[in-house]
Amino acid sequence: MRKNMELPSDPADLQLLLHALVDGELDAATTLALERRLVDDPALAAEHARIAALQTAVRNLPRPGVSDAFQARIAALGVAPQAAARPASAHSAWLGWRAMAASILVTAVLTSGLTQWAMTRNAPDSFAAAVASSHRRSLLAASPVDVASSDRHTVKPWLDARIGLSPAAPDLAKDGFSLLGGRVEVITDKPVPALVYKHREHLITLVAAPQDGRTASIPAGAERAAGGFSLIRWADGAFTYWAISDTDRATLEDFVNRFREAAAAG
Repeated sequence: MRKNMELPSDPADLQLLLHALVDGELDAATTLALERRLVDDPALAAEHARIAALQTAVRNLPRPGVSDAFQARIAALGVAPQAAARPASAHSAWLGWRAMAASILVTAVLTSGLTQWAMTRNAPDSFAAAVASSHRRSLLAASPVDVASSDRHTVKPWLDARIGLSPAAPDLAKDGFSLLGGRVEVITDKPVPALVYKHREHLITLVAAPQDGRTASIPAGAERAAGGFSLIRWADGAFTYWAISDTDRATLEDFVNRFREAAAAG
């Protein structure tokens, strides 16, 4: 494996690589080189998050029904299934029609205004996927934070100066969760503050998104898995929080409970 693999400079080629990365089609060397590039290139990282979110949204689209009229229109194009050649494959032919219809629908979604509808409809899943991608990139970076400090009076002003908002940033070292600092993340094309805590050998990223219709639609306390990580979501009226880590679920729940208590206490 080459230590410093060169990536293409052409934007179109980089776009193809991002799609291949989301689809899991790159070799280990290219994947590592591209993920290192994402750490240093916020615009490229934002595009990667957008592609991952779109993939999640399209995957969650409802399966379409296929009407007789629609089948007739496809048949008129000269691509009718060969059911007559194999009488026993009627069920397979029907599945073929469904696959073709689904393919056409996905193409229409990707090339029309329905793309925005799909991403909005599945915004919670898209946001979770983007949070998971940002956490994964931070694990590969030389440093998971942009401002390194356990002092909230350093972290909060730093975030405020850059994006105009910051969540509570208590140091929970006495509870086993040390505040390492903070960074600015770009999630679904918007800059949001992120705090980073450490518990033993595990990092916990806490993304705080200002509440709006896209994030507040998830029931409070929702839990899920995202990108192979454990993730817990909750809200406090000002922010919607997403805590994500590769630590065990019980530890992440303990962190969330202690953070909420400390934040409420001021």
